[in-house]
Amino acid sequence: MHKIAFLGMGAMGARMAKKLSDVGHSVTVWNRSPEPTKVLEQTSVVIASRLRDATENAAFIFSMVRDDEASQAIWLDEQNGVLSTMSKDTIAIECSTLSIPFVQTLSAQFKQADRKLLTAPVAGSRPQAEAGQLIFMIGGDINIVDHASPVIEPMAAAIHHVGDQVAGAATKLMVNALFGTQLGVMAELIGFAKHAGINIEKALQAISATPVCSPAAKAAADAMVAEAWSPAFPIELVAKDFHLLNHSSTAVSAHTPIISATGNVYVEGVKQGYGHDNITGIVQLYTEQSRQNK
Repeated sequence: MHKIAFLGMGAMGARMAKKLSDVGHSVTVWNRSPEPTKVLEQTSVVIASRLRDATENAAFIFSMVRDDEASQAIWLDEQNGVLSTMSKDTIAIECSTLSIPFVQTLSAQFKQADRKLLTAPVAGSRPQAEAGQLIFMIGGDINIVDHASPVIEPMAAAIHHVGDQVAGAATKLMVNALFGTQLGVMAELIGFAKHAGINIEKALQAISATPVCSPAAKAAADAMVAEAWSPAFPIELVAKDFHLLNHSSTAVSAHTPIISATGNVYVEGVKQGYGHDNITGIVQLYTEQSRQNK
């Protein structure tokens, strides 16, 4: 078993840290604000009040934070950045959803410091994190991946090595874009069906039987019709991820008009007050009753 630091105690980070503790690792966690760590107070996880206390002598340092700015504060801050205090043997594992430009900077800083970094974003949400069924998309040196895999495995249904650190981050953005775009279209189609007077349950039953409907789209459609949008992947985080992808697309000169348009839909969802609802709640933009109630 290993000494592990886990930084960032949001909905995903807290569940992932607990999973590592449950299998016997010595886990110390840290969060910028103390409130989210309270869910771990009755567990074997150690809660550190200072970032450096959490990472001291850790063999592996995981990070799962909101965005580029939060990740930069953890690793590269001039006064408290973890990179400046890491030992040469420690492996940093950045699980956050990040932009390509920032990961390029982060990778370059680790290389200059001769320190080990993997990007390891995940597909899955809170239930998968609790069950240890996340899909990891890992970027970095394959030898480091092999060394870190036994620590990642308790949290994982699958581990995919996709290339270098940038590839890990980019693959995660691609997954979220594909997911968000499918659900955005499904929400529009449900709104279309309602306005056209079509029996939406029967229409969805037929659509879901065709090869064009993915399992994710079918599950989301069922949730949309049932008005089930208890937060697992809140709309405001979806909008944030599309922003990161648009930023990355600009940086690499990629033309992504559909992704850009879809991102604007989720931004509108936040503006309309649906930001804390699950991604399936985006259907509320297209159902007249929901708009009137809002």
